[in-house]
Amino acid sequence: MIKLSLVIMTVLTVLIAMLLSWRERRMAVARPAPPPMTARGRRAQRAPGLMARGKANLDRWITAAAIAAMLTIAVLGGLHWIRVFQQ
Repeated sequence: MIKLSLVIMTVLTVLIAMLLSWRERRMAVARPAPPPMTARGRRAQRAPGLMARGKANLDRWITAAAIAAMLTIAVLGGLHWIRVFQQ
């Protein structure tokens, strides 16, 4: 049962992380374009750096793992209680 829960959590984590990254890309497309350079020559917003991208990626995976853990607990706990009530 422990191996099954680990497999379920791993699969759910990967699937949820893929869905979260898809959502982030889709939300980025929906945002309006940044304003062009101003008269004083200031640049528009820069693309995020290496640390910012790494933090966003880590946050996405931690969020996916937390959601997967909650779903696994709910599903396997529900199956356990169904088995208890049937006896």
